Amino acid sequence: MSASHSTASSAATSTQIATALTALYIIWGSTYLAIRFALQGGFPPFLLGGVRFIVGGSLMYAFLRWRGVPAPSRVQWRNVAMMGVLLLLMGNGLVNVGEQTVSSGMTAVIVSSSALWMGVFAALRGHRPSRLEWLGLSIGFLGVLWLSAGGSLAGTPMGLAALLLASVAWSYGSIWSKGRDLPSPFMTSAGQMLCGGVAMCVVGTLVGERFHQLPSAHAIGAFWYLVVMGSLFGFSAYIWLLHHVRPALATSYAYVNPAIAVLLGAALAHEQFGSRELAAMGVILLGVVVITLAKTRAPKAA
Repeated sequence: MSASHSTASSAATSTQIATALTALYIIWGSTYLAIRFALQGGFPPFLLGGVRFIVGGSLMYAFLRWRGVPAPSRVQWRNVAMMGVLLLLMGNGLVNVGEQTVSSGMTAVIVSSSALWMGVFAALRGHRPSRLEWLGLSIGFLGVLWLSAGGSLAGTPMGLAALLLASVAWSYGSIWSKGRDLPSPFMTSAGQMLCGGVAMCVVGTLVGERFHQLPSAHAIGAFWYLVVMGSLFGFSAYIWLLHHVRPALATSYAYVNPAIAVLLGAALAHEQFGSRELAAMGVILLGVVVITLAKTRAPKAA
């Protein structure tokens, strides 16, 4: 009786993990195209992210408080606010800026280079990368250089620079947050969205962003997809995975999402890539995969 119950339990857990991973891959892989549709339909880049995260963060925060989850302390709010600035204002806001001139598929690949920058920042904080990690970092950076040296990019150097800076900010924020006094994981996400959303709205207003007319119905649909699927379901699936699987598996979206973004961009937005771009994207993703494998092996070697 107990053996069969154990088998059923493990099978259910495996199904839940597979479902969460699939949802994370598809949802976060498709948000880049949703961002493009929202931008094309009349949303300014920083206000798009600001309103998105204020709405998503408010809904998640209200639900958590209703369920009895403690509110963050003053110190925790300060740390969460810093994460909101690094991960969302800079990490997501600059993605929105860059995607005004760079295709959604290309954007997803450049953002995936965050795994490379995280390796660099971890090394600066005293974590010595293994040989396999150094190999992955080297491969990935070669891919980034090759991609940025291409003359046929569907975008501007400023757009590419914004995306690279977004990856650096996201990586630094992720490393910075380790060991900080933070609330529960879901409350951290809610507070991060609230603080980052407010910061994005302030920056958007300061740089002159305005809603000169009502966004198109297509753009509004993309916006709500970003709020409900990208922010609420996406973040929830990711946090759940962090508590049930190895971090390397939870962060595997970094090299799965670009493939999904490229396919969706080609199928739904008619985005096209030359052989040079496809080859460079492949090199970047290879570097991310090597780093992920190195992180998976690291605990065994310790």
